[in-house]
Amino acid sequence: MTKEELKIRQLTNQYLITPADKMTVVRDLCGIQAQFMVNAIHSLKIRCTDFDESTVKEGLVKNWTIRGTVHVFAESDLPLFMHCGDGQDYRRNEWKGYRFWNQREGWALTPERQKALSEAILEALKEKPRTREELKALCFEKGMTEAEAGSMFESWGGGIRELCERGFMNYVVQEKKAYCLSPDFTPIPEEEAELEIARRYFANFGPAAIHDAMYYFRVSAAQVKKWLSALPVHRAECEGRTYYYCENGKAYDKGIPRCLFLAGFDQLMLGYEKKESLYLAPEHLRGIFNLAGIVMPAVLLNGEIAGKWKKKNKKLSIQLFSHRGAKEKAVMREKAEALWGDVAVEFAE
Repeated sequence: MTKEELKIRQLTNQYLITPADKMTVVRDLCGIQAQFMVNAIHSLKIRCTDFDESTVKEGLVKNWTIRGTVHVFAESDLPLFMHCGDGQDYRRNEWKGYRFWNQREGWALTPERQKALSEAILEALKEKPRTREELKALCFEKGMTEAEAGSMFESWGGGIRELCERGFMNYVVQEKKAYCLSPDFTPIPEEEAELEIARRYFANFGPAAIHDAMYYFRVSAAQVKKWLSALPVHRAECEGRTYYYCENGKAYDKGIPRCLFLAGFDQLMLGYEKKESLYLAPEHLRGIFNLAGIVMPAVLLNGEIAGKWKKKNKKLSIQLFSHRGAKEKAVMREKAEALWGDVAVEFAE
């Protein structure tokens, strides 16, 4: 398989050449990373045939899933992503014993206090969704100390995250942090769920190398090989590397798009080992993956990352990584107008 054929397969499978309906996209791509909702919305906009900003959030939920990061995904996939300790912890408000969070330095919640604060939070959410600040204020009214707040509302999750991971609640699908009760669901056993997620990955991110899957899932090579041995995968060789994929019925009869404005934290950037990317030259790695952990919105020009972009109101700024001629800039302007209408495009090199 040539490098171009590999790219066409990946871009097609990620719905960047042939878009599909929203629910197909979010299911096949294992959700969309959503630390910043504006990125998730744009990621769907460039992939969906039925994109409508006024209804795009319908049928979606938001929670911690792959790589321990926040994603929006299909509500019907709650059983797939929220394992709840193989179902044993599903909506269980008991916090005794060893867990990741209560072993962290400075953890201030006793099991009894965590249970009481969790009850207060869940009771409040029965009335309506609440912001993080509202829930914190409520807990202070219930006697929560500053030290306890540092655990219950720890910046990377803490007790709030544990309530989400046990199936009690989800984020509201919006930019501002707020929470709502989760609908009922029956968790799928973790090993079974992980294999299905791996199948979706190799069907819709593939062809992908073992290193790519290790990077995407943050797992060991042994775990990826275990999945591969259980899946109906095919192999392809390209430039000395072995890639794996599952058949999905898609046709690969269209060429690489001239220009795409990828979202920040786009699945095309996150789905493969960044240091071995087919799209991003090593010398431009920090232009997209900065040292603060942010994945910048990228401009894909003829299958190569040409720069990064930022849009504010009616102004689009494109920071190019190398000189581009008038014809290539015209292609970028044309694509920008197709996406956003009347927009002023500025280039910097």
